[in-house]
Amino acid sequence: MQKIKTGLLRITGLIAMTALSYLPSQAQTEIDGIMMAKHNYCSGIMYNYSSWDQYWEGTLKRNNLNLGTVSTSMIAYMGNYGVSDKLNVLFGLPYIKTKASAGTLHGMKGFQDLSLWVKWMPYEKEFGKSTLSFYTIGGISLPVSDYTPDLLPLSIGLRSKTISLRGMVDYQYGSWFTTASATYVIRDKVTLDRESYYTTQLHNTNQVAMPDASSINVRAGYRTGRMIAEAVWNKWTTLGGFDITRNNMPFVSNRMNASMLGINLKYNLKAVDGLSLIANGNITLSGRNMGQASTIGGGAFYIMDFSPKKKKEKTSTNDKK
Repeated sequence: MQKIKTGLLRITGLIAMTALSYLPSQAQTEIDGIMMAKHNYCSGIMYNYSSWDQYWEGTLKRNNLNLGTVSTSMIAYMGNYGVSDKLNVLFGLPYIKTKASAGTLHGMKGFQDLSLWVKWMPYEKEFGKSTLSFYTIGGISLPVSDYTPDLLPLSIGLRSKTISLRGMVDYQYGSWFTTASATYVIRDKVTLDRESYYTTQLHNTNQVAMPDASSINVRAGYRTGRMIAEAVWNKWTTLGGFDITRNNMPFVSNRMNASMLGINLKYNLKAVDGLSLIANGNITLSGRNMGQASTIGGGAFYIMDFSPKKKKEKTSTNDKK
């Protein structure tokens, strides 16, 4: 479908949660049914603000007067380059700042993890007003600063290198669409700045084995070349780990589960070709060892065309002058 292949980049809801509200940062163009056109590059800045004052300690929902409200501010630079109409390379790099409104714990700030994805569309079929597409997405993430993951819930991340693989299907009828995907995430060990720690037993090492994780994402809404409006449901499941023990701090290898519901909006400005504005928001519906976070955000992105044809046309025009 041409309106998808023109690749007007939509980056919505990159959410950088930490500790009890932590999920890996995601530049969400790698999880939608849109491809950037060949030789087009779209980049921009996204801002998100997330906060919670209640959390699940295991399955027990509670608050903590020693923390008050825990908030996370994130600003990220993100980009997507069309190697071809069927192959895109994407990245995202967030800067995160955390804060607690009460207690003695100090917030932290810094660059978190660089995320890279390769997005491939091996199949697309049009029939009547409908288009069916299949995608495969592979990704990696790695820390870019020496932040500590050991002071949750105010650490800016978990500092684990990851590899992810996602399968996705997108169906569009006219301007209405639905997209569904499933992801498996392999997480590397985390190194702590101490020589022992306790989970359900004592470990005399600074290496923490991290459980792998999976996620399911379903989105549906209205999509044209000018605008997108969609509802998004996401479920994140840690495949192992243990619960926070009563009145203790969270730990990097805790079981952290959450389901979230949100909306994403994007509009391409008529006045400036290639410029789009983004807005999003979501809430945590249920969780385990997670904060019940609410998130709002917005951003702006611009597409540049680096196709050789455009360059040749420009050179030819200059030669005639």
